[in-house]
Amino acid sequence: MDKDNTTIKTAAGRDNTKIKTDAGRDDATIKTAPSGDLREIRKASARSVTGKVLTYVFLSLWAYAVLFPFFWMILTAFKPYEEYTAETTPSFFVHSPTLGNYVKAFTEQPLAKYLLNTFIFAVLTTGIMLLVIVFAAFAFARLQFRGKNIVFTFFLSLMMIPAELVVITNYVTITDWGLKNSFLGLILPSVTSVFYIYLLKENFEQVPDELYKAAKVDGTSDLKYLFKVLIPISKPTVITVVILKVIECWNSYVWPRLITDDPNYYLVSNGIQEIRQNGFGRENIPAMMAAVVVISVPLVVLFLIFRRKIMEGVSRGGTKG
Repeated sequence: MDKDNTTIKTAAGRDNTKIKTDAGRDDATIKTAPSGDLREIRKASARSVTGKVLTYVFLSLWAYAVLFPFFWMILTAFKPYEEYTAETTPSFFVHSPTLGNYVKAFTEQPLAKYLLNTFIFAVLTTGIMLLVIVFAAFAFARLQFRGKNIVFTFFLSLMMIPAELVVITNYVTITDWGLKNSFLGLILPSVTSVFYIYLLKENFEQVPDELYKAAKVDGTSDLKYLFKVLIPISKPTVITVVILKVIECWNSYVWPRLITDDPNYYLVSNGIQEIRQNGFGRENIPAMMAAVVVISVPLVVLFLIFRRKIMEGVSRGGTKG
């Protein structure tokens, strides 16, 4: 019995020693592991911070390069003519800011007329185009007719043709119709867009077919379904199309320059060119910059207000399912 007890005690002692040793190793492992993980976490954090710093530095430099011309334009527009001409080196400060340049832009040049013409052109063109593309997108998205896919493929192929190639054809057509120097001549070539039809069609197709079939079972007409269901659902895309078209009309230069030689129909794009050539020119740069600021601010404000709608509409138009 004593031998057995001794054996048991000895075995127990060995087991206890082993358990203590294993426990010590586990404690050491536990103490060592967090230290190693902490180093890795610190390295990853340092890399992340470095990457963010480099990213923000690059974005800051890029923003500076993009925004500097606008800053210089606004700065010059507030400089008095005497102060601007007296500068031997460009100054980044305005010692005596003035609004006189803006007054001259409206009183000495017909800038208000150019703005009004552009507003009329943008509103009418966008309104007519919206009707055209909504009905076209609905026809391609929901209606069934023979040759629909072939016609739509033909429409998409037109996107590969540069707009400059059809300018001469449009010019000859508008001139033959006697619409030169008229709002109708300015508007007609811009009342449709294959890209906007495609964008709206993709958005209409995201609405389930079951909803259209249920509406037809209830006796809803296609026109009512379009205006009561599809357009409200696709509102972000419609707003995006409207904003992009307004910006396009506001910046339009080649076509208005070709089709109008009467200053009464000038838009801001060719109107500012007229001011540069026969108005202030290089004689009064601050007043010229004030005119440029006036025609630039509406677009900047429009984009800043609706930038989220633009991004949302474009992303929804390009997503299926």
